[in-house]
Amino acid sequence: MAELPPEDELIRQRQKSGSRLTAILLFGFVVLFFAITIAKISLNQ
Repeated sequence: MAELPPEDELIRQRQKSGSRLTAILLFGFVVLFFAITIAKISLNQ
């Protein structure tokens, strides 16, 4: 595979880190939503 110019490599690294951040935030939101749902169910019983 051809070597990427330094600018392209930098852009790819930024895209990767942005994707990771988005995945982590989404996962955190899902866990938070799950925890809130479990707490609401527990309170109603």
